[in-house]
Amino acid sequence: MKAIVNRLSYDTETATKVATDYYWDGHNWDRNGRNVTLYRTPNGRFFLHRETRWQGERDMIEPISQEGAKNFYEELPEKKLTWSEAFGEDPQDA
Repeated sequence: MKAIVNRLSYDTETATKVATDYYWDGHNWDRNGRNVTLYRTPNGRFFLHRETRWQGERDMIEPISQEGAKNFYEELPEKKLTWSEAFGEDPQDA
């Protein structure tokens, strides 16, 4: 999916997938008909790709801050990159 938001171009084909909620639960890949994937652009910006299977709803791209991306990374179950790969820093010790 491609979208221009606030005069910036976002493209799921050229961005790197960071984390997602797509996973096989034994029945399907969808989470209640909706999925979300966190991406990082080649320029280091983050965005969410929200997909839906519901009639009347549309897929969308939502730019988010790096701090917002870190929060989503923690929540999304399927990590495609490590924390360090995604954010260029090691996670802090507890």
